[in-house]
Amino acid sequence: MKVLSVGSELYPLVKTGGLADVMGALPAALAPEGIAMRALIPGYPSVLAGLTKTQPALDIPALFGGDARIISAESQGLPLFVLDAPHLFARPGNPYLGPDGMDWPDNAQRFAALCRAAAMIAQGTVAGFAPDVVHAHDWQAGLLPAYLRFGERPAPPTVMTVHNLAYQGQFPAYLLGTLGLPARAFTIDGVEHYGAIGFLKAGMQLADAITTVSPSYAAEIATPEGGMGLDGLIRARASAMHGILNGLDTAVWNPATDAALAVQFTSRTLAGRAANKQALQARMGLDQDKAVLLFGLVSRLASQKGIDLVIETLPVIDALGAQLVVLGAGDPSIERALRAAVVMRPGRVAATIGFEEALAHLIQSGADAILVPSRFEPCGLTQLSAQRYGAIPVVARVGGLADTVIDANEVGLTAGVATGVQFAPVAADALALGLRRTAALFADKPAWRRMQRNAMALDVSWTQPARRYAALYRSLVN
Repeated sequence: MKVLSVGSELYPLVKTGGLADVMGALPAALAPEGIAMRALIPGYPSVLAGLTKTQPALDIPALFGGDARIISAESQGLPLFVLDAPHLFARPGNPYLGPDGMDWPDNAQRFAALCRAAAMIAQGTVAGFAPDVVHAHDWQAGLLPAYLRFGERPAPPTVMTVHNLAYQGQFPAYLLGTLGLPARAFTIDGVEHYGAIGFLKAGMQLADAITTVSPSYAAEIATPEGGMGLDGLIRARASAMHGILNGLDTAVWNPATDAALAVQFTSRTLAGRAANKQALQARMGLDQDKAVLLFGLVSRLASQKGIDLVIETLPVIDALGAQLVVLGAGDPSIERALRAAVVMRPGRVAATIGFEEALAHLIQSGADAILVPSRFEPCGLTQLSAQRYGAIPVVARVGGLADTVIDANEVGLTAGVATGVQFAPVAADALALGLRRTAALFADKPAWRRMQRNAMALDVSWTQPARRYAALYRSLVN
């Protein structure tokens, strides 16, 4: 079976979040299930620079203001289609934001172009590749089911995956004709959403199946509190909704082979983590103390991620005699608050504003616990990699965090299955309690070691999620 996967990011060519990891990992994960998946992504400069075995697949004249073409290519052995449209994608930096930090004003046309190109492939216009299923990811690919539904040629069934409902792709209604959609598409049963064109809404309305990246998140977004204006649609389409957990690329995230670590280790050689902790403290300018509880935080610095709660509970971290290391970028006010915390707590709090893949791996291998205090979290990959590396995740009891971390409550500890610490509600007081619980567990070394080994024994790979996706594809074709 052939599947066309369509999205705006793919690791390692371009990444701003977990979408890229999923797009990059799914093709290899699905291969053992007999699924040949090929991704279509935009031709950003970083993407074009990372391609090999390129050859033209389809010319597309006058695509939203300029000529474009679909390239057939590979990247690190992964077969791809790339939409080469320099007038839309030959821009440096963030895929979505201009130099002023604001959305590119033509983002509607840029990602509608991606969807139009995908629709052409889906309808069999590229020789040698006729997909049985088309899989669209997030709002940037949301118009794809619309182009297929309102087109004039037969089309394969479609899947729409919601990685984060907070980003919906809303654009003015007057763009309908510009985007090549007929007037009949602008209805409540089509692309219309609160008087605008809703890219994500269109995909969720018109796809044959909808998935999101954890069962708990699928339930949360069906409520008025979590649905962000789409809960009515989600409830109406409940029979088409599937919550499928993300997996982790266990070749990239493997403490036994990870070149970014000071010392590689396994669950049987956990003592190796001490050298990584020492290296992390040295790298970040923290006091060298192997006995101190070291919290790590690797995250986009945004309100959704609850970083303000961590800043609010810094006095609790102080009182516990613990340390904190942060890696991330985002909201300027949060960045300023973290820089101030570093100045006020030298040797105990450290932060790198930005993102470094190698440092992220070192934090997972050297921190004792990883904080994930998200207000909502569709799935989350940080807690998966933390458990893979024997760092105890301290997580809000929401979405995929609740689905992937087994709380160290009395039952979990007695049964010997605990892998982390959950807290609720998502508030500073509850996080403070979670920090204190973590410190008490850290002081009980045998219990802490059991939790680490439990966490490292979890199957966080793509094996089970891939089986569920393959079954979903087959059900749509059948």
